[in-house]
Amino acid sequence: MAKRQLKLEARPQPSKAWSYGSPLLALVFTVIIGVVLFVILGKDPVRGLQVFFWDPIKNGYALGELMVKAIPLLIIALGLAVCFRSNVWNIGAEGQYVLGAIAASGVALMADQSTGKWIVVPIVLAGVLGGMFWAGITAFLRDKFNANEILVSLMLVYVAIQVLSFMVFGPWKDPNGYNFPQTKNFDLVTRIPRLFEGSRVSIGLIFALVGVAGIWVFLFRTRAGFAQQVGGLAPAASRYAGFSSRRALWTALLISGGMAGLAGALEVAGPIGQLTPYVPAGYGFAAIIVAYVGRLHPVGMVFSAVLMSMFYIGGELAQSRLGLPRSLTGVFQGLLLFSLLACDTLVNYRLKFAVVGGKK
Repeated sequence: MAKRQLKLEARPQPSKAWSYGSPLLALVFTVIIGVVLFVILGKDPVRGLQVFFWDPIKNGYALGELMVKAIPLLIIALGLAVCFRSNVWNIGAEGQYVLGAIAASGVALMADQSTGKWIVVPIVLAGVLGGMFWAGITAFLRDKFNANEILVSLMLVYVAIQVLSFMVFGPWKDPNGYNFPQTKNFDLVTRIPRLFEGSRVSIGLIFALVGVAGIWVFLFRTRAGFAQQVGGLAPAASRYAGFSSRRALWTALLISGGMAGLAGALEVAGPIGQLTPYVPAGYGFAAIIVAYVGRLHPVGMVFSAVLMSMFYIGGELAQSRLGLPRSLTGVFQGLLLFSLLACDTLVNYRLKFAVVGGKK
């Protein structure tokens, strides 16, 4: 007997408007599901939405804290966008972020009373080089042994965290820190300069905005960026055109690792001011969502980074004001990602009933 079965059928011409509107629709679905969650948890949904979407932007101080969270997310996402457009799947930006923080901390701890403000430059460069080194391990293993970069980069995250633990529990542990696993507070001369008085927003904001412009120019206005994207979209055409897949692999991973390392350096020498076991804040993983919600476009990622930082701050406020678990941040991040995937699927495919199992 014939049966009717629901199947996905590729659309002849996906809507360009809906392709760009899909992230907005995904956000609407996330909010709707969030309201349902608040009701199930016995909380006022209006108050819950206020904590997530209004309190993080209600005044100047709140906006400053929003920028503090958005800066590392945006910087890491910019590097990941280069990777993903090149069809290189770097899932280990969190580890590269941690290594950048460790390398920057090593330079910051060398400062003494005779050190000048110039040390900020080596601190930032050390963070970039640390992230590039960690991403370079993935590039080397993929290049020489054809290892899967998804697994290698992801596993290196946990290696990086172990290196961090060794340093703060061992040689870099503050002897005057009451046995807490952390380094001493960095000297003021090593701290990343702040943009505004009374705000924690540092010149990292300038780095992020320059990164937006730089990545846009690289991807859309240079031959090298064109080669990266062709290699991602059509590897055979890329080889025919004479573009090196090996060069594309190294370029994508080194840019991505350097950006993640930069974010790590800006964090430890900026808002945190020391190296602690809590440096891994999940920014490297959240930046993957930022990159895709922003459509892998530098400008789009500015808005998605702000949205994701609202989730981070909203989760912290929900914990303190509503008595909800902080893990709600991850729930909203996951809801946004899966809503986006669902919307993108329906943009490119349509649901159709097909008859199967009939008589021949």
